[in-house]
Amino acid sequence: MLIELIPLFMFAAICIFLMLGYPVAFTLGGVALGFAALGIVGGIFDPNLLKSFPSRLYGIMNNYTLVAVPLFVFMGTVLEKSRLAEDLLANMTKACGRLPGGLGISVIAVGAMLAASTGIVGATVVTMGLMSLPLMIKRGYAPSFACGTICATGTLGQIIPPSIALVLLGDVLSSAYQQAQLKLGVFNPKTISVGDLFVAAIVPGLMLVVLYMLYVFFTAFFRPQIIPRVVIDEEDRVSLPKLLLSLLPVLLLIGLVLGSILIGAATPTEAAGVGALGACLLALWKKQFNIVRLREVSRSTLQISTMIFMILIGASLFSLVFRGFGGEELVHSFFSQLPGGVFTAVLLVMLVMFVLGFILDFIEIIFVVVPIVGPVLLAMGVDPIWLGIMIAVNLQTSFLTPPFGFALFYLRGVAPASIKTSEIYRGVIPFIALQLLLLCAMALWPGLVTWLPEQM
Repeated sequence: MLIELIPLFMFAAICIFLMLGYPVAFTLGGVALGFAALGIVGGIFDPNLLKSFPSRLYGIMNNYTLVAVPLFVFMGTVLEKSRLAEDLLANMTKACGRLPGGLGISVIAVGAMLAASTGIVGATVVTMGLMSLPLMIKRGYAPSFACGTICATGTLGQIIPPSIALVLLGDVLSSAYQQAQLKLGVFNPKTISVGDLFVAAIVPGLMLVVLYMLYVFFTAFFRPQIIPRVVIDEEDRVSLPKLLLSLLPVLLLIGLVLGSILIGAATPTEAAGVGALGACLLALWKKQFNIVRLREVSRSTLQISTMIFMILIGASLFSLVFRGFGGEELVHSFFSQLPGGVFTAVLLVMLVMFVLGFILDFIEIIFVVVPIVGPVLLAMGVDPIWLGIMIAVNLQTSFLTPPFGFALFYLRGVAPASIKTSEIYRGVIPFIALQLLLLCAMALWPGLVTWLPEQM
C-alpha cells in the first residue's frame, strides 16, 4: 500500500523543500533522483527509465515553440525599460479625466496594453506600481483601492496574450493532449498550438478588463469618498491626435505580434522575433536604447530564460520518476472514482492549483502539475483549449489572493512604507471576486473560450 503512495510522498517532499526555501529547479531534480535511488535499492523502480532522460533533454532543446520564451522575455524587458507606459498613462489620464474614476480606468487600460506587450506579471506590477501608485494617492484615491487596482491590472499579463504563461502552457498541454489520445487508441493524434491559446484568451482577457473598468467606474460614482472626482482644466486636456500618437506605438507592436499569429502569417515563435525587433525600434525612437541598456536587457533576459529552462529540466526529470512509480495511474484511478465525474475532477484540480499558487510560481505549476493531471483530464473528454484558459485564469486569481499572492509581494516591494500590507490585501478582494466570476462564467459557458478559436 505504501509503495502505491510513493508518488504522493514525492509531491509532498517537493512542497516541503520549496517552503524551506530551496531553489525550485534543483529541488525538483534532487527529489526525483533521491526517490529513484531509493526505489532502485528497494527493487521497486526500473533504472532503465532514467536512460530516456537524455532524449527528453534533447526534446526540450529541440522544441521550436520554446524559442519564443526568451524572445518574449526580451521584448517585455525592453518595453519595461523604455518608459513607453509613462507617456501613455499621462495622456490616457487626461483623456479620461471627465469620467468618474478616470485615473483608475486609465491605469487599467495602460496596464492591459502593457500586459499585452510584455506578458510578464512581475514587470507589469512593478512598473505600474512605481508609475501610477504615487499619482493615485496624490489624487485622493484610497490607498487600498489604488493598490488593489494596480495588483489586479498587473496580473492581466497572465491571461492577455502574448503571455509567457500561455506559451509554456500551450507546449505542455499539447504534449498531454497527444498522450491522452494515444491512450484512447487514436493513432493520428491531434495537437493544439500556443496560437490556439492566444486566440482563446482574447475574449476572457477583454472581459476581465471591462469588468475591472466597470467596477472602478461604479465605485467612483457611488462611493466618491474612495475615488474623488478630479476636474481636468482645459489646458491639461489632451488632444485626440496626441492621444493617438501615444497609443499608436504600443498598439502597432501588439498588432504586429498578435495580428501575425491570428491571420496565420507567423507562428508564435516568429511573432516573438518580430515583437523583440519592434520593441528595440520603439526604444530607439524614444531614445531609451543604447549599448548599456542592451547589456542590461540581455542579462535580465538570460537570467529569466535560464531559470525557466532549468525548472523545465528539473520538472521533466520529476515527471519521469513520478510516472515510473505509477503516479499517473494513481491519479487516473483517483479521478475515475470521484463522484460527479469530470466536473468534480476539474473542480478538484482547480482548487489544488489555486492553493499551490500561494507557494509556487506559475512556471513550476505548469511544468509539474499539468503534465500529471493534464493527460488524465483530457482523456476524460475535457477540451484542451478550455482547460488551458481555465488554468491560466485560476493561477492569475491565486497570484492575487492574500496572504501569499505573488502580485502582492511585487507591489509591497515598491509601495511606500506608509501603505500598510493590510491595505494591499483589502484592496484586491473585489478584484478576486471579479476573477472568480469570470471563472464561473467560463465554466458555465465554455463557448466564451472556444468560440473564437473555432471561428479562426
